[in-house]
Amino acid sequence: MNRYSRGTTYNLTRIRALVDVFNTPDDIPRPDEEEPGLSDWESPGSVLTEGPIRERLLDVIMQVREPTTIAAVADRVDCDTETAREYLKWFASLGIVRKHSGPPATYERNESYLFWRRVETIRRQYSEEEIVEGLTQVVERIEAYRERYDAESPGAVSLVDSPHEGSIEDVREELSQWKTLE
Repeated sequence: MNRYSRGTTYNLTRIRALVDVFNTPDDIPRPDEEEPGLSDWESPGSVLTEGPIRERLLDVIMQVREPTTIAAVADRVDCDTETAREYLKWFASLGIVRKHSGPPATYERNESYLFWRRVETIRRQYSEEEIVEGLTQVVERIEAYRERYDAESPGAVSLVDSPHEGSIEDVREELSQWKTLE
């Protein structure tokens, strides 16, 4: 018996018996085989460096918050600079990254693209009514914070000078929530 996430226990023999042996890939262990040990697994480093270059480049470029050279991106991805250059040009044509010209050319992620992508994800996940209701609740909470602290923004609240109910940690937490809502 093995224990998996969420505390659920599965009987591997029973699960394997339910699988149609004729439709499984060759690398799936048979019920009479021993399970692999940790030493038989691929190292996390090899998984990260042996994945498709496009995915590794995209992962790295999504972490880039300031203009970065092609060579630096290629180094982080562990690929040659020409490959990185071609993919970065392609990402730029898709709007995923922004190219900054100059010697040397640099690239950074396009925040507008990420914002648009997040909006599209929300539009697919929720109905228009749910979006409006959620935004209404956010605006109401922001207004409640403004009234409570008699300020227009969390940055205008002084933890030292203003009288507050509760501990400084509680106030700091509320200010953090307010900033997140904004």
